[in-house]
Amino acid sequence: MPLELLLALVAGGISAIALLLHLTGRSRQAVLGTGSARTAWLRHFPGDSVIKVLPAASGQAALILTGNGPGLLWAFGADTAGRRLTAGQVRETADGLHFAFNDFAAPSLALPLPEGERRHWLAQIAATAEAA
Repeated sequence: MPLELLLALVAGGISAIALLLHLTGRSRQAVLGTGSARTAWLRHFPGDSVIKVLPAASGQAALILTGNGPGLLWAFGADTAGRRLTAGQVRETADGLHFAFNDFAAPSLALPLPEGERRHWLAQIAATAEAA
Protein backbone atom coordinates (compact mmCIF):
# COMPACT_ATOMS: atom_id res chain seq x y z
CA MET A 1 0.00 0.00 0.00
CA PRO A 2 1.44 3.39 -0.91
CA LEU A 3 2.40 5.64 2.00
CA GLU A 4 0.17 8.47 0.74
CA LEU A 5 -2.89 6.21 0.84
CA LEU A 6 -2.02 4.92 4.30
CA LEU A 7 -1.61 8.47 5.63
CA ALA A 8 -4.94 9.50 4.11
CA LEU A 9 -6.70 6.50 5.70
CA VAL A 10 -5.18 7.21 9.13
CA ALA A 11 -6.03 10.93 8.97
CA GLY A 12 -9.56 10.15 7.78
CA GLY A 13 -10.07 7.59 10.56
CA ILE A 14 -8.89 9.96 13.28
CA SER A 15 -11.08 12.75 11.88
CA ALA A 16 -14.11 10.44 11.76
CA ILE A 17 -13.60 9.39 15.38
CA ALA A 18 -13.24 13.02 16.51
CA LEU A 19 -16.39 14.00 14.61
CA LEU A 20 -18.34 11.07 16.04
CA LEU A 21 -17.29 11.96 19.60
CA HIS A 22 -18.28 15.58 19.05
CA LEU A 23 -21.66 14.74 17.52
CA THR A 24 -22.54 12.36 20.38
CA GLY A 25 -21.80 15.08 22.95
CA ARG A 26 -18.66 13.52 24.40
CA SER A 27 -16.58 16.66 23.80
CA ARG A 28 -18.66 18.98 26.03
CA GLN A 29 -16.96 20.69 28.97
CA ALA A 30 -18.16 19.46 32.37
CA VAL A 31 -20.34 21.92 34.28
CA LEU A 32 -20.06 21.68 38.05
CA GLY A 33 -23.04 22.24 40.30
CA THR A 34 -23.24 21.39 43.98
CA GLY A 35 -24.30 17.76 43.50
CA SER A 36 -22.04 16.97 40.56
CA ALA A 37 -19.04 18.59 42.27
CA ARG A 38 -19.64 16.57 45.45
CA THR A 39 -19.88 13.34 43.45
CA ALA A 40 -16.75 14.14 41.44
CA TRP A 41 -14.77 15.05 44.57
CA LEU A 42 -15.72 11.77 46.24
CA ARG A 43 -14.61 9.96 43.10
CA HIS A 44 -11.16 11.57 43.45
CA PHE A 45 -10.99 11.34 47.27
CA PRO A 46 -13.37 8.57 48.39
CA GLY A 47 -12.50 8.74 52.09
CA ASP A 48 -13.31 12.45 52.52
CA SER A 49 -16.30 13.85 54.35
CA VAL A 50 -17.55 16.80 52.30
CA ILE A 51 -18.75 19.63 54.52
CA LYS A 52 -19.59 22.27 51.93
CA VAL A 53 -19.43 22.73 48.15
CA LEU A 54 -19.08 26.20 46.63
CA PRO A 55 -19.39 26.02 42.84
CA ALA A 56 -18.04 28.95 40.84
CA ALA A 57 -20.62 31.05 39.04
CA SER A 58 -19.10 29.92 35.73
CA GLY A 59 -19.65 26.25 36.62
CA GLN A 60 -16.07 25.42 35.63
CA ALA A 61 -14.72 24.94 39.17
CA ALA A 62 -15.82 24.36 42.74
CA LEU A 63 -14.28 24.94 46.14
CA ILE A 64 -14.75 21.84 48.27
CA LEU A 65 -14.55 22.13 52.05
CA THR A 66 -13.84 18.81 53.74
CA GLY A 67 -12.86 17.50 57.13
CA ASN A 68 -9.32 17.15 55.75
CA GLY A 69 -9.14 20.78 54.62
CA PRO A 70 -10.13 22.69 51.49
CA GLY A 71 -9.84 21.38 47.95
CA LEU A 72 -10.32 22.62 44.42
CA LEU A 73 -12.19 20.73 41.74
CA TRP A 74 -12.18 22.00 38.16
CA ALA A 75 -13.52 20.91 34.79
CA PHE A 76 -10.89 19.27 32.62
CA GLY A 77 -12.76 18.68 29.39
CA ALA A 78 -15.63 16.28 30.03
CA ASP A 79 -13.92 15.06 33.22
CA THR A 80 -12.73 16.77 36.39
CA ALA A 81 -9.47 17.21 38.25
CA GLY A 82 -9.21 17.76 41.99
CA ARG A 83 -6.44 18.81 44.36
CA ARG A 84 -6.26 19.50 48.08
CA LEU A 85 -5.33 23.08 49.02
CA THR A 86 -3.32 24.92 51.62
CA ALA A 87 -3.60 28.67 52.14
CA GLY A 88 -0.05 29.12 50.80
CA GLN A 89 -0.97 27.63 47.41
CA VAL A 90 -3.49 30.35 46.59
CA ARG A 91 -2.79 33.90 45.53
CA GLU A 92 -5.13 36.59 44.33
CA THR A 93 -4.69 38.02 40.83
CA ALA A 94 -6.35 40.93 39.07
CA ASP A 95 -9.09 38.76 37.58
CA GLY A 96 -9.31 35.76 39.91
CA LEU A 97 -7.19 33.29 41.85
CA HIS A 98 -3.97 31.50 40.96
CA PHE A 99 -3.41 28.06 42.49
CA ALA A 100 0.15 26.69 42.61
CA PHE A 101 0.09 22.94 43.23
CA ASN A 102 3.14 20.93 44.13
CA ASP A 103 2.21 18.38 41.49
CA PHE A 104 3.89 17.45 38.21
CA ALA A 105 0.54 16.52 36.63
CA ALA A 106 -1.10 19.88 37.43
CA PRO A 107 1.53 22.49 38.33
CA SER A 108 -0.82 25.49 38.50
CA LEU A 109 -4.24 26.80 37.59
CA ALA A 110 -5.46 30.35 36.92
CA LEU A 111 -9.16 30.59 37.72
CA PRO A 112 -11.07 33.75 36.75
CA LEU A 113 -13.53 34.72 39.49
CA PRO A 114 -15.57 37.87 40.16
CA GLU A 115 -14.41 40.06 43.06
CA GLY A 116 -17.05 38.95 45.60
CA GLU A 117 -16.64 35.27 44.86
CA ARG A 118 -12.85 35.61 44.99
CA ARG A 119 -12.94 37.19 48.48
CA HIS A 120 -15.41 34.58 49.74
CA TRP A 121 -13.29 31.70 48.45
CA LEU A 122 -10.10 33.14 49.99
CA ALA A 123 -11.81 33.49 53.38
CA GLN A 124 -13.19 29.94 53.21
CA ILE A 125 -9.81 28.48 52.19
CA ALA A 126 -8.02 30.28 55.03
CA ALA A 127 -10.61 29.25 57.64
CA THR A 128 -10.85 25.62 56.54
CA ALA A 129 -7.08 25.19 56.12
CA GLU A 130 -6.54 26.62 59.60
CA ALA A 131 -9.14 24.28 61.14
CA ALA A 132 -7.76 21.14 59.45
